[in-house]
Amino acid sequence: MSSADNDPDHALPRPRRRLSREDRHRQLLDVSWRLIREEGTEALTLGRLAEQAGVAKPVVYDHFGTRPRLLAELYREFDDRQTALMDTALRESGPALSDKAKVMAASYIDCVLTQGREIPHVIAALASSPELEKVKHECQVVFMNQCRSVLAPFVGAGTIAAASLWAMLGAAETLSYAAATGEITARQAESELFEIILAMVARNVS
Repeated sequence: MSSADNDPDHALPRPRRRLSREDRHRQLLDVSWRLIREEGTEALTLGRLAEQAGVAKPVVYDHFGTRPRLLAELYREFDDRQTALMDTALRESGPALSDKAKVMAASYIDCVLTQGREIPHVIAALASSPELEKVKHECQVVFMNQCRSVLAPFVGAGTIAAASLWAMLGAAETLSYAAATGEITARQAESELFEIILAMVARNVS
């Protein structure tokens, strides 16, 4: 008889640790990001997520309800991370316009690249329904207001026009996507966005 046969714990399967709701939610989000990275957003269904996470479908439906709500939460998580990253960097930056513009450019590009190729897929998926478009628009407005507030001291009595902010945001999204897909380097993306921010401020000085 082997020593394993004499070990009562050897024959009994160890009970699987039950995750807390918070930990399970985190696991499901992590698996969602992995699925998007490896297979694209089209592969991310609630059923597929349940299969990949090793849970029953009702568990996934209980956490997210619908696929659009899952995609919206993924985007909000990315947006929250981006906002926190930029807030921290701005607090630690110098007072000059060039300092602020450099931080804004680097923070935006770095956050997209940290998330990887999956975030451009999520952004593209947000156009698939009015519900998701609304989420994206809300996050965009918050980001632009943050940029307007940071840059306000450098435009004198003027204010940065909404059209200028939308143009800057469009450039940021395009440049970060190009960097994420390897069309340009991160340094090139940051440098170009930096110059765009400086030019935007110069146009709006009063």
